[in-house]
Amino acid sequence: MPNAHPKPLQLPPIRLAAAGLAARRGERLLFSGLDFTLAPGQLLLITGPNGAGKTTLLRLVAGALTPEDGTLVWQGIDEDARPQALMHLLSHRTAIKPRLTLSEDLAFWQAVNGPGPDAFEALDRVGLGGLDWLEAGLLSAGQQRRLALARLIVSPRPVWLLDEPTAALDAEGDAMVAALLADHLGQGGLALCATHLPLALEGADIVRLRLGAPR
Repeated sequence: MPNAHPKPLQLPPIRLAAAGLAARRGERLLFSGLDFTLAPGQLLLITGPNGAGKTTLLRLVAGALTPEDGTLVWQGIDEDARPQALMHLLSHRTAIKPRLTLSEDLAFWQAVNGPGPDAFEALDRVGLGGLDWLEAGLLSAGQQRRLALARLIVSPRPVWLLDEPTAALDAEGDAMVAALLADHLGQGGLALCATHLPLALEGADIVRLRLGAPR
């Protein structure tokens, strides 16, 4: 059974304010006039039909895309700091390196993103405890998703951008994602989550944003 009670960790207090955001894909305007603010411990839950711009919004926040209009302002970081260094982007692609073992995969991402809890703790928390020796290419789709989620643990960062985090997971995996999010928010992190599936986050401070529908 995954361990849902990590050692206490206090993340740096980061705030995000979006004003008048607009995005376009080709000739099609996906959304416009988006306003939201996020404080430490808050989750922006982004829902809407396929093609509404959920992934695009995450990529805008990640700095991978430039908005058609509007601004994104980060507070709580140094003026010369890159916001990308404070965030994890978990996309629908897991970027698994099939020849690496699970522990080697996490060690690689620690080298890229910075140190944190060891791989054994992270694997245990996502339900992959005892499989550190296994090559990642042998994992099922759901297990690969769990491994990708473990990367969030081994290199703590205050901002999580999650694109369909429960994709390919069963009910136990859904509960594990909810527990990871609750822990992250409880440590003062903030998160933006794009999903078309419900998340069982009782008591969480959630800001809801539905794209592709009148607001």
